[in-house]
Order: sequence, then C-alpha cells, then structure tokens
Amino acid sequence: MRELNLDQLRTLVAITDLGTFSAAARALHLAQPTVSLHVSELESRLGAPLVLRGGRKVEPTAAGAVLVRRARQLLRDADDAVDAVQRHVEGRTGRVRLGSSTGVLVYLLPEVLKAMERAHPNIDVEVNILGSGEAMERLAQGTLDVGLVASPQLPRPGLVMTPWRSDPMMAYVPQHWPVPKRITPQWLAARPLIFNDATTHMYHLTMAWFANAGLSPRTRIELNYNEAMKSLVAAGYGAAVLPLEHPGEPLVHQGIQVVPLKPLLTRHTLVAHRALEAVDGATRNLLKTLMEFRQGPGAGK
Repeated sequence: MRELNLDQLRTLVAITDLGTFSAAARALHLAQPTVSLHVSELESRLGAPLVLRGGRKVEPTAAGAVLVRRARQLLRDADDAVDAVQRHVEGRTGRVRLGSSTGVLVYLLPEVLKAMERAHPNIDVEVNILGSGEAMERLAQGTLDVGLVASPQLPRPGLVMTPWRSDPMMAYVPQHWPVPKRITPQWLAARPLIFNDATTHMYHLTMAWFANAGLSPRTRIELNYNEAMKSLVAAGYGAAVLPLEHPGEPLVHQGIQVVPLKPLLTRHTLVAHRALEAVDGATRNLLKTLMEFRQGPGAGK
C-alpha cells in the first residue's frame, strides 16, 4: 500500500469537522471535485468507506473515525516538524559552537552572551576554551561554528574572518615595583617575566615586540591562562605583557599595576566562521550579536 497522503488526511479531517464536502473545499481553498477525489483515494487505499454520504451532514464511519483520530496527531506532528525546521532556519532556535580564549571569555563574552539570551533565548551557545590555532582547525573541520581568534591568520578556503576588536597590550607589574610611566622592552627584559606559552599567538606577538628592540628575554614561567598569570603578578612573581580587555580591569586585580608600553603594542581579534550561505540561522544571529560589540569601525586593522 502506498504511503498515506497528508493533504488527503487534512481533507478528511476538515470534512469531519465542517460536516460537508463543500465547506471543506472552501476552508482548504480546493475545488469540490478535488475534495471528493481525496476521500475516494483514501477509501480505495484503505479498502473501507470512511464517511457516510447522503445526509445533511457528512459523518465518519467507524473506520473513518479511527483514521480521523490518528490523522489529527499526524497533522499536528507534521506541522510541528515544519515549524521546528522554520525556527531553525530563521535562527529562533538551535545550538552554536563558539571557540574563545580565556581572556575574551572572562572580560568580553559575558555581555555578548547576555545579549544573545535576551534576543534569542532558544539558542544555546556552547563555549569552548580554545587557542586560535585549534579554533581555526576545528572551524575547517566543521566541529566549531564561530571562533574568536587572534590576528593575523592565514586565509583558509571557505572561512570568513572579520575584524572584531583591537585591545592595547599592557605591562602587568607587581604593585610594589617602582615603574616608569611607560614601560620599554629594555626595562621589562631586565625583570622576571611571566609569558603565555610558546604555542600561543600572544607569545609570538610579545616576543616580536622584544625582538624589534634587539632583545630575546628569558621567562620564569610560561602559562596558557591569563588569569593565572595575573595572580602570579599580584603575588610578586614577575611581570607579564597582556591585553587590556576591559577598561575597568585594573580595578579588579589588587596588587597589580597596569602600565602602557612604549612602543605601543596591540592585540587584534577576528571573528572567524564559514561563509554565511553555509551556516544556519542560529549561527547568523550569534554573528550579528558579536558585531554589535565590535570595537569601532575598522577594528583590527
């Protein structure tokens, strides 16, 4: 037996609810012969009469009543399926996998996630703590939807990278150290240092700053967690070069002086994702929300 046709089932339910073929035809915007054909084909397929014809009001037979009950549930399920897909396409629901460093997560993402919750409460943003290299690999593999990554990055086929923020790099120095108003590579290289580990973009950015001054300093410890680095600075273990990711951040860390660098150094952050035509509505809505927090026109350039 061929599969049941949802349009034919909808017609049978309409006839049962409205009582006549003509009323069902008007409600469904169908010609009356089409309504009759729907019922006849259902009856032929099931091998049983489904409605009692000839009275002032069309009534279902016993078999017809059984089918109408099941048809209502099938039609509800079909409508729910269409609505679920539509909500997913429009970005009203879904899950987005976002990759971010710890610093961005602590100081920048909370406001983004709060805005997402307000505007799109049925979208679940799954945050993964990732370095830029791993985030780019996972984007290319399709196991990540959006990455907040350090700039520059080599172009990758199928991936789009948009400037998002530019944050000044600062010297984080123990409170009890006497410091100049601006800290140079020469001054900092003579002190004990705490760096991001050598696998990170931040490490290479910082080392390039020293290298431009002809220096290659040694570090006391290398970590891949900015907040742990700041705790060590506050304890007097050494100084670090890190981005100032929030204007009020120095007030949060007691025991630390945050001092500008000379020459200036800037950490640029990109939003990386697949081409818009290749992402779902939930991902597009997260990208729109991220752009609301973009740090000025031309950020990252």
